[in-house]
Amino acid sequence: MAEEQTELEERIIIKDQHTKEIDLVNRDPKHINEDVVKVDFEDVIAEPVGTYSFDGVWKTSYTTFTVSKYWCYRLLSAILGIPLAVIWGFLFALISFCHIWAVVPCIKSYLIEIQCVSRIYSLCIHTFCDPFFEALSKICSNIRVALRKE
Repeated sequence: MAEEQTELEERIIIKDQHTKEIDLVNRDPKHINEDVVKVDFEDVIAEPVGTYSFDGVWKTSYTTFTVSKYWCYRLLSAILGIPLAVIWGFLFALISFCHIWAVVPCIKSYLIEIQCVSRIYSLCIHTFCDPFFEALSKICSNIRVALRKE
């Protein structure tokens, strides 16, 4: 009975990962689009002092820009949002698959193989280069440098 309860809880946890509640108020909780897509009317259109259009034109331009940006985004997201979500989901699944089943095993295999080469290289360096540089250091150890001001 306890095993069935544990198995049921595991299934619920796994199901909850894919069907969790999403926040419909804060749709960018990690702030990945904080600086990129915040474009307001004042960021695009600005009139310097002394070069003003009619107040009615300015207000209508503001309203037209804001409403057209809002509805164009909503229309594009309604038409292309789901197909692009499928494409991005497929792409990231493909990247994850390649990383898990190809990249990491290749890197691990390379590290195992290079460890053998590293030991052979280290052995050669210690065998041939260490005595040479040790002898060179003993030769050069008796050199004295004196600085004189003239």
